Amino acid sequence: MQNVIERVLNVLIYLLETPRPVTAGDVRRTVPGYADQSDEAFHRMFERDKDVLRRLGIPLEMVAMDAWEVDFGYTIDPDKYALADPGLSDEERAALSLASRMVRLGGSHAGLEGLLKLGGMDRGLGFEPFGADLGAEADLLGALFAAVTERRPIKFEYRGNRRALHPYGVAHRRGHWYVVGSSDGEDRVYRVDRLSKLESGDPGRFKRPKGFDVRSVLQAQPWEAGYDEEIEALVHFDEDVAWWAGRTLGIKVAEGTLEARVPVSNRDAFIGWILSFGPSAEVLAPQDLRDEIRHRIDAALSGIAK
Repeated sequence: MQNVIERVLNVLIYLLETPRPVTAGDVRRTVPGYADQSDEAFHRMFERDKDVLRRLGIPLEMVAMDAWEVDFGYTIDPDKYALADPGLSDEERAALSLASRMVRLGGSHAGLEGLLKLGGMDRGLGFEPFGADLGAEADLLGALFAAVTERRPIKFEYRGNRRALHPYGVAHRRGHWYVVGSSDGEDRVYRVDRLSKLESGDPGRFKRPKGFDVRSVLQAQPWEAGYDEEIEALVHFDEDVAWWAGRTLGIKVAEGTLEARVPVSNRDAFIGWILSFGPSAEVLAPQDLRDEIRHRIDAALSGIAK
């Protein structure tokens, strides 16, 4: 299939870049993938490729190459192939500019070239993208989406251990991608940027449960959906952040400080959340969790000092 797509794209580029109509013989000699075929095989391939282009809505035409209409060639009118000017307003172009800067793929500025063709961008907006950089995850996301769609079980490395999962969906939450699925009959959530050595099994090896909702699983706090042995953390929040912590935990806080007991099944996610409060949050128990947080803070400070 990849060879077919590549060949069709090469035909499209050749016809768009050539200022005059070209014959089937010109295509055969110029476009990679045709030259080593027999006459019969080339004819079948070229007919299929032309049909693909036309079904995609590309205006492939056969026109006379001379005034006597003896020879005919293939051409694609660039004006007919190009999209009509959508007539975007300044507000619409600004919205597109914002969207194009939200995501990076491998360090590239996604969509900026297309945006310029749609009428440019607001002069007040730079080309610096912001938001999530998906460069390191782009290949993984493609493989994970394929596994979800084709119902392929997957295996991968996660925190130094080999994991197995029936993936039911992939979703984005709070700046990170997560794959959601089932392992040994229990729901599991894994952060995509922490996966490695991903392997996919055969298609159709599991069925997604009826009524399963990826969003409902992700609505739980990330530290509640994990693979660690569940513990209960006792956390103290200072007055300046108590309202925010209470809102996140679903606890109504009128005023003052907050002490909350939080179930934790994903220590990494929980520690990251606690550290986001800086010195305004302190884990009081259990002791091993306190020690782990202190160790991470010391390691971070040591790295800064170096």
